[in-house]
Amino acid sequence: MSSRKHLIAGNWKMNETYSEGVVLAQELANALSSQKPEADVVVCPPFVDLKGVQGVVEFDNAPFALGAQNVYWEPSGAFTGEISCDMLKSVGTTYCIIGHSERRDYFHETDADINKKCKALLAAGIIPILCCGEAEDVRDAKQHVEFVVAQIKAALEGVSIKDANELVIAYEPIWAIGTGKTATPEDAEEVCAAIRETLATCLGADIAEGVRVLYGGSAKPGNIAGFLEKENVDGALVGGASLVASDFAEMVNRA
Repeated sequence: MSSRKHLIAGNWKMNETYSEGVVLAQELANALSSQKPEADVVVCPPFVDLKGVQGVVEFDNAPFALGAQNVYWEPSGAFTGEISCDMLKSVGTTYCIIGHSERRDYFHETDADINKKCKALLAAGIIPILCCGEAEDVRDAKQHVEFVVAQIKAALEGVSIKDANELVIAYEPIWAIGTGKTATPEDAEEVCAAIRETLATCLGADIAEGVRVLYGGSAKPGNIAGFLEKENVDGALVGGASLVASDFAEMVNRA
């Protein structure tokens, strides 16, 4: 068993209005405060909800950090619809998801884009939650490890960090996101172990040993324990279950 502290991150995706987000954050704060979680917790709402959720963190002393779902790498300028690192920091954001398969697929983000976002976040002092994962055809062809390793290498090209806590990796097999299908703990461990080996090549062995690697993809209260038993799985990036405060709190408690 590793000494890395578990991390449970909730990705709300495009759900919850401003007022709904405040209510959900308050419900989660109440549920977690009664449990006194030993794991680190991050909540990643839509951009318009960030300020409201940060208010809950501040005034209710909620035991979770604030994360965003995306960022643009330029500091400012004529980039209509985009959000900069400084804008995220101004509302208390300390984590940011990048490279999610939905961004890669629906919005055609490339490995080069994700590399620039990673560098911008690190320079700003925001922790990237760097997503990677393969489609079902890649897994069926037994090329999933090679595919994910290539994503990590591309995203971290030219990146260096001094502390393992500056970066989080989230392995999310695309075929298990919102489909009801779930990788087995053994599937997750195979890829997460390969990710850690790749991190050692990219960042150095000492750093790689401390970086937290999460599993995502239909993770829920009923299956999270099996994943967290694996040596190289340090938590979860949770989608749908993060929208139900009691379910998400239960996952945190099991971590």
